[in-house]
Amino acid sequence: MKKIAVFASGNGTNTENIIHFFEESEIAKVSAVFCNRKNAGVIDRSKQLGVRCLVISNDDFENGNVLEKLKEFKIDFIVLAGFLSKIPNDIIEEYKDCIVNLHPALLPDYGGEGMYGIHVHRAVVENEEEESGITIHYVNSEYDEGEIIFQEVVEVDAEDSPEDVQYKVQQLEHRHYPEVIEYLIKDLD
Repeated sequence: MKKIAVFASGNGTNTENIIHFFEESEIAKVSAVFCNRKNAGVIDRSKQLGVRCLVISNDDFENGNVLEKLKEFKIDFIVLAGFLSKIPNDIIEEYKDCIVNLHPALLPDYGGEGMYGIHVHRAVVENEEEESGITIHYVNSEYDEGEIIFQEVVEVDAEDSPEDVQYKVQQLEHRHYPEVIEYLIKDLD
């Protein structure tokens, strides 16, 4: 049984979805959630679902505490679900090809530092894009530049608000992210 750690910074709907998906799994389960915002909704969601949640700081990354906890918990795979901090190189090296991120746009468009959540969807609407979607990619040392694993497209209608696009994209996230994670974990070992 592989152990998953989810890194999240926000409300936690994707984290909750991933936890539920793996509750009955025979190949993996979510063993821990790491959150870098002490008031984030994901903390309560995780606790209600019986998954330990650690609130971490930038100092915890820099002094190696996060990597130490990952090893202590025997984590095999790391999933970023709305995590708004850069993953340090020591963790990337330790978990090579075992850290994935979900980006709410079709990379390489609308990626990079500061491009997350509603900011991405506003930019898509302002640029009158006809489609958006999700990208699941491996994490490397640059924001949103890791190897792309999976993309799915959704149409953007001319009358869509950024919130409409966000809703459409979240539907894709919830449908595809857990399945892609499962597929990647099955390929471990």
